[in-house]
Amino acid sequence: MPSYVRGRYAPSPTGELHLGNLRTALVAWLAVRSSRGTFILRVEDLDQPRVIEGAEERILDDLRWLGLDWDEGPDVGGAHGPYRQSERMDFFAAALQKLENRLYPCTCSRSDLRRLASAPHGPQEEGPAYPGFCREKQRHTERPPRPAALRFSVAPGDVFFSDLMMGEIQQNVAQDVGDFVLRRADQIIAYQLAVVVDDGAMNINQVVRGADLLDSTPRQIQLFQALDLPIPRFAHIPLVLNADGERLAKRDQSTNIRALRHAGIQADELLGILGHSLGLRDTPGACTLGHLVDAFAWEKLSRKPWVCSGVLKKIMD
Repeated sequence: MPSYVRGRYAPSPTGELHLGNLRTALVAWLAVRSSRGTFILRVEDLDQPRVIEGAEERILDDLRWLGLDWDEGPDVGGAHGPYRQSERMDFFAAALQKLENRLYPCTCSRSDLRRLASAPHGPQEEGPAYPGFCREKQRHTERPPRPAALRFSVAPGDVFFSDLMMGEIQQNVAQDVGDFVLRRADQIIAYQLAVVVDDGAMNINQVVRGADLLDSTPRQIQLFQALDLPIPRFAHIPLVLNADGERLAKRDQSTNIRALRHAGIQADELLGILGHSLGLRDTPGACTLGHLVDAFAWEKLSRKPWVCSGVLKKIMD
């Protein structure tokens, strides 16, 4: 573990904060505060067509309601700003320039990729590995016939890392994912690039996020290496599931933090529930952040997804 922790939480203002988002934010905050490190809040608002007006303000308000604070962020400033990705375009442009020898234009349409996804390449959450159609095409043409995305030529071989929650992880990015997009055809910077550039620029050395992003990590490690940036430690927190065993979505009003607040749940009650779900409390009774900071240890945290519906229904009744 790094001797001085710089951790972050990086929500996207594309909807309301739900229970799974808040639980991950809590772990990220506890991991920093228990080690007396620095906690950064960064707003990942690059995909502007999906940004919802007022969502950033409501997310920050929900985090503060639970008692979470941050040392650097869009509302408090800091030495590594700006803290909204939409204001950091120069950083991403510089990274693309540094990576130019590993980039190529891709004009594959969505229908092209759908046809590719229907081929028998084996199960993958993000579809089959990109086979390099446009990497081959670029050898024969200098200018793409239509707006092009930029893909990153991945390195061969396996990527290994040790996750604080999931243990030893290994993936062959070239075989399992293939070359991936860093800038879309509509010029929007892809998450994979933005998160690496910003974590590097903000000196983040501990990344805590949901287990749904575990598959992204080997790709990001390749980008950290290509950009000569230090690779942080990762911790991927098991997801929160609804009664049907499905992961929570921002459209699910039943676990929307704002809705829970309006229904009368108190911050200390929710802290107790979350602390118990994580394995930091023996019971789900109300508690303080100070109790959870004192109890926090990586080895205590539950490695299983949490089905939240029963506990919440009981306290709301």
